[in-house]
Amino acid sequence: MGFKNLLYEKGDGVGIVTLNRPQALNATNLEVIEELNLLFDEIVNDKEVRAVVVTGGTKVFAAGGDVKYMSEASPIEMEDFIGKCHSIQDKVAFSDKPVIAAIAGMALGGGCELALSCDIRIAAETAKFGQPEINLGIIPGAGGTQRLTRLVGPGWARYLIMTGRVINANQALNIGLINEVVPVDELIPRAKKLAAELAAKSPVAMRMAKSCMNMAGNVDLPSGLLFEQKVWSFLFSSEDQKEGMNAFLEKRKPCFIGK
Repeated sequence: MGFKNLLYEKGDGVGIVTLNRPQALNATNLEVIEELNLLFDEIVNDKEVRAVVVTGGTKVFAAGGDVKYMSEASPIEMEDFIGKCHSIQDKVAFSDKPVIAAIAGMALGGGCELALSCDIRIAAETAKFGQPEINLGIIPGAGGTQRLTRLVGPGWARYLIMTGRVINANQALNIGLINEVVPVDELIPRAKKLAAELAAKSPVAMRMAKSCMNMAGNVDLPSGLLFEQKVWSFLFSSEDQKEGMNAFLEKRKPCFIGK
């Protein structure tokens, strides 16, 4: 499947999605979001892909929503647009596969929100993060008010959303917005290496781990613990559990098949 605003490659169990709209600093409009939805539908159903990297390359992740596009749109059009933004971010967050955001340059507005939906965020030293929508007379609408609050806590979420200020990679690391900072020339290799490491894990266990962690943000502790208990027990019916434990006892590297 060909795309106008995205590049996609896969190999060794890893799919790499690259936002490719450089003339607009990878700003997202309806076409970009529709393409991302189509591509992730393909990825979710591709058993050869066990981990995913989402990036914008080494210059910019995504500068946010396309302001020119939004300034000319009606409320009805924006309702459709933001609904599709929620759709792609839910596909990323709730997919069976781990998704890594590899971020260089600006990750603002919708770009930051896309990164928030990923499981792990690696940033180059050049990365900048923010939710500057308040400066345009609007608010984050693609999950920022919800996912950012859950990730960094209400204090920092309110600060970033209410001030619209932009923070650098080290500040983002300090508040827990990202997981690590690397030199820009190491960003993509580091993300690929981590994705390959995750792709070698049991797909069954990875899927169940994501399910439990996603549950944690939506239910009370006793309900989450009960769900974890049932999922943990269920995994003992999988071939991957038997392979993993036998490999440990036999002091060899496991070979997981996803069953």
